Amino acid sequence: MFRFFTTTARVLVLAALVAALHVRHAATQGLEYVKAHYTKYEYRIPMRDGTRLFTAVYVPKDRSQRYPIMLMRTPYSVRPYGVDQYPSDLGPSPLFGREGYIFAYQDVRGRWMSEGEFVNMRPHLPVKKSPKDIDESTDTWDTIDWLTKHVRGHNGKVGIWGISYRGFYAAAGIIDAHPALKAASPQAPIADWFVGDDWHHNGAFFLAHMFNFMARFGHARPGPTKKFKFDFDHGTPDGYQFFLQLGPLPNANAKYFKGKIAFWNETMRHGTYDEFWQARNLRPHLKNIRPAVMTVGGWFDAENLFGALETYKSIERSSPKAVNILVMGPWRHGQWERSPGRSLGHVQFNSNTAEFYREQIEFPFFQFHLKGKGQWTHPEAWVFETGTNRWREYEEWPPAHARPKSLFLREAGRLAFEPPGPSAPDEAFDQSVSDPARPVPFIDWIDIGMPPEYMVADQRFAARRPDVLVYQTDVLESDVTIVGPIEVDLYVSTSGTDSDWIVKPIDVYPDDYPDPEDNPAKVRMGGFQQLVRGDVMRGKFRNSLERPEPFTPNKPTRVRFTLQDICHCFRTGHRIMVQVQNTWFPLVDRNPQKFVDIYNAKESDFRKATQRVYRSGRMASHLNVLLVSP
Repeated sequence: MFRFFTTTARVLVLAALVAALHVRHAATQGLEYVKAHYTKYEYRIPMRDGTRLFTAVYVPKDRSQRYPIMLMRTPYSVRPYGVDQYPSDLGPSPLFGREGYIFAYQDVRGRWMSEGEFVNMRPHLPVKKSPKDIDESTDTWDTIDWLTKHVRGHNGKVGIWGISYRGFYAAAGIIDAHPALKAASPQAPIADWFVGDDWHHNGAFFLAHMFNFMARFGHARPGPTKKFKFDFDHGTPDGYQFFLQLGPLPNANAKYFKGKIAFWNETMRHGTYDEFWQARNLRPHLKNIRPAVMTVGGWFDAENLFGALETYKSIERSSPKAVNILVMGPWRHGQWERSPGRSLGHVQFNSNTAEFYREQIEFPFFQFHLKGKGQWTHPEAWVFETGTNRWREYEEWPPAHARPKSLFLREAGRLAFEPPGPSAPDEAFDQSVSDPARPVPFIDWIDIGMPPEYMVADQRFAARRPDVLVYQTDVLESDVTIVGPIEVDLYVSTSGTDSDWIVKPIDVYPDDYPDPEDNPAKVRMGGFQQLVRGDVMRGKFRNSLERPEPFTPNKPTRVRFTLQDICHCFRTGHRIMVQVQNTWFPLVDRNPQKFVDIYNAKESDFRKATQRVYRSGRMASHLNVLLVSP
């Protein structure tokens, strides 16, 4: 056995070295191509208030034609710095660099080499009181205006794109857009940091994600700089243990941040959906949109699934005449940018979905709108249907022909499309005890943060805990395809005065489901419980994110909230499962289960609570879904 292990290890090491050499060779080829075909310039572009933003511009050396400008604005640095320093590729994908565009990359205000003050998700100012009033829309406008006046060889058309935070800047740039801006692709953009993106979902705080991000990103810089990096040592790879030992949220500053992370401090001061967070809601400003917009997201994007869907829907509502396209693939955050997109975690998609997107959707979109090449005949919504692993085309999202149905939580752990009968007891319920000292983990492996694979992870570990309620259908006799948002409508009670409610729709595979052929982790897929969607409602916000209110102990109370859209087919022979729980740690911080300001909670505030979910005819907890035919 030892000899086999040693030989296998050598083979794996050799394979890793060969793969690394291939990656390095490909990067070198890309770098050599970029240097041979592009000339780099660096500018400090003045904004209307006099602040100068550092911008790197790459212009094709071939001057026989004119090129569109592709702009990307980032808080993460436009490295490498120096006119003789080049990246290994340019644009949203290598296809763009080979085709020929002018590329402009900009450090946003207050980050890296740009002047000014950085403001996280800077609020949009719909009314400018002074010619020098600025926001991200004006900075984009001023940048495009300068580029079109000072960079030679362009064709008068500009596109903008970006993923995640950069997607927010792309979305902000289409508001009151410069006339030259013809096409935009906000990809996984931030839309609202309290309702559903990144730091909060329905008011519940996503602890591990924000702590880890701000520990590195949140430090103030002394001024324009090319080097600005902070590391954080957790002292353990075990995030569950680290954040449990952290204790109440005030300990983050007491033990680690020492009050030096400004946005963390602001977050701790604004525990409701007040003016601070409302000002950072971009959705109301996405109106009168003139550029063609293609919003891109991933069904399994742990950070900004909400932002992608809501950006598309907001434009659809407020700018009905705009070219407004939605692309949703089976991807984690940003997976569509460079990877094949063939799988996520243990879930296979049976094709290179991200390559298809880059070659058949993204590249043709910009080619058509910026160069007038080809024809854009794609539907308004191009979404990947997980389960069947195929692309679906719709003229709107959610599809108008979808049929509403309800899935009811029933007796004995059943889940059914039929409601409880009239003979069901008036107060039939299932109950569990939720203990903040032993919260339900959100994954069953060791990780310090928010691994993207959690969005499709096997939930068998959670189903076996006594503080997780489990409901599932009989084995499906035909395919069931659910599209769009899922409306959760629960009747619950708690012995405390506050509680979180987490709901997770799950695809239960047949017991004889085959394992994947390429299976180094030796995962067993028979009975696999794939998370399809999951989200949380902080109970005190059940009626208003602005005005929290306590529960009356042990009083049945209605709690309603929305799970973000899915496009998933539960196949014949599978089951649909719903798990309901009250902790999801350390993805979500612990609720003390007492009505307090959680950001200032004390250890003594945390207590066990008895939680009930009602399923009678009068109080029939259920999920409202939309179905389409296969």
